Amino acid sequence: MKATQFFISTLKDAPADAEVVSHKLMMRAGFIKRLGAGIYNYMPMGLRVIRKVEAIIREEMNRAGAVELLMPVVQPAELWQETGRFDKMGPELLRVKDRHGRDFIIQPTSEEVVTDIARQELRSYRQLPKNFYHIQTKFRDERRPRFGVMRGREFTMKDAYSFDRDAESAGRSYDAMFQAYCRIFDRMGLQYRAVAADTGAIGGDRSHEFQVIADTGEDAIIYCPTSDYAANIELAEALAPQGARPAAAQAMAKVPTPGKSTCEDVAALLGLPLTQTVKSLVLAADETDEQGAVVKSQVWLLLVRGDHDLNEVKAGKIEGLKNGWRFATAGEIVEHFGCKPGYLGPIGLKGVKIVADRTVAQMADFVCGANEADFHLTGVNWGRDLPEPDLVADIRNVVAGDLSPDGKGVLAIQRGIEVGHVFYLGTKYSKAMNASFLDENGKPALMEMGCYGIGVTRTVAAAIEQGHDARGIIWPDAIAPFTVVLCPIGMDRSSEVKSAAEKLYAELQALGVDVLLDDRGERPGAMFADWELIGVPHRVVLSDRGLKEGQVEYQGRRDEAATKLALADVVAHLKGRIKV
Repeated sequence: MKATQFFISTLKDAPADAEVVSHKLMMRAGFIKRLGAGIYNYMPMGLRVIRKVEAIIREEMNRAGAVELLMPVVQPAELWQETGRFDKMGPELLRVKDRHGRDFIIQPTSEEVVTDIARQELRSYRQLPKNFYHIQTKFRDERRPRFGVMRGREFTMKDAYSFDRDAESAGRSYDAMFQAYCRIFDRMGLQYRAVAADTGAIGGDRSHEFQVIADTGEDAIIYCPTSDYAANIELAEALAPQGARPAAAQAMAKVPTPGKSTCEDVAALLGLPLTQTVKSLVLAADETDEQGAVVKSQVWLLLVRGDHDLNEVKAGKIEGLKNGWRFATAGEIVEHFGCKPGYLGPIGLKGVKIVADRTVAQMADFVCGANEADFHLTGVNWGRDLPEPDLVADIRNVVAGDLSPDGKGVLAIQRGIEVGHVFYLGTKYSKAMNASFLDENGKPALMEMGCYGIGVTRTVAAAIEQGHDARGIIWPDAIAPFTVVLCPIGMDRSSEVKSAAEKLYAELQALGVDVLLDDRGERPGAMFADWELIGVPHRVVLSDRGLKEGQVEYQGRRDEAATKLALADVVAHLKGRIKV
């Protein structure tokens, strides 16, 4: 490709509404153009990156035995009504009607459609296992689309769905996809972690997220530097403190804490460490009748140490809260505690279920609210001043320095961006849609399913969040829009420069190198600035002065300075540096 034949449109400054680094740089480098809120045109330079990401995904999915098909963006509502998701999904699901008044949706995912295919086509155990995948446009009607393509409304994803005869076979399909994902992100040249994840509402009991490491990442990744343990913040287990609970050493006392309604303020007022305080969080679980009206509510008090935070996903796994919970209203709190929030505690309660985090259950002489405005209790001890909690559970977020659940060190935290997710679904969709097959005995059995997604356009943005500097994007070789750019200085004025540049260009093309020749006649400074912004990994500069000495200048995008090379050696040097 020659620059004059291509479309290059760079900006000196990012638009004012661009927030994160990837959004700013994709706009400045001419990769995307905004069409509407969360909707973008993918310009030629950006589309080249997307196609390279897709090609790697497609090659590894095919290698893993998956079969590509293509499911529509617009899907009939009937299939979604079979699973109940047409009504259950919120406003993020874009619902439309055709001219005949029939309901359709703009797909955010394709579990229903692929299950419909499977129940029609996969009728015998002899046809299993099967894994269907597609790379397709999706739409999610985000309330506040932001961060460019990182959280846009229209985006591209690879979705794969496996169908197996039993759980054991489904496990093998899951493992095959897990390994394929590792190969995909390895080939893309991205630094990532595969972390154990909560299965959430989608069901199943195996789930891993693939997180691209980036300081600007929206997710917290928990890992052990001295072992293979890794999990997201929702799933990472916080172990109980080692050893027995200390014996009580203080008498319980009520102390005035006027206007001090947070653990931090109370600890500072009393001159105590924050780790000696206990935080109270009040939840409620509603019981409803067949019409959905609330007939009864159970109030729960969850206790975590003052310096810890409640993990809402873990809370939702407690028996009694599994079917849904909410934070209690001010009226419910006053009714059960006789006090406004900020001074709540576990002593003297009736009709309230108390759950203590593992750390809190091991505390002695702790500080908590007195259930009286402007007062707290000090020297509180389990068993002496109040009964043992109804339940002790892991309900907090882990923090750096906690013991690793695998017993092989302590935990650390880094930021990441989720770009892929693998789920074992079980029979969640096959049961709802009666996707069954005949086993060896001629008896019907439900298919065991897995689903596996990669955000194609999100991966592009995540790669930029991971690789950039003050000058622009730093692409890994495998997914850069071009691998090598040739920058001839004064090509329009020097026949020697033009001849050498075109000869080198032809030689690299013949070797299959994705090379671009910048024949625009730009000044060196402007030319270099464009390619540093766009992020081409390898740059070769040809000039009259250098060619008279038989030399060119090579600079990798991550290199601090250029290196002089003999013109005769530049191809061999590039072959040694390019990693695809």
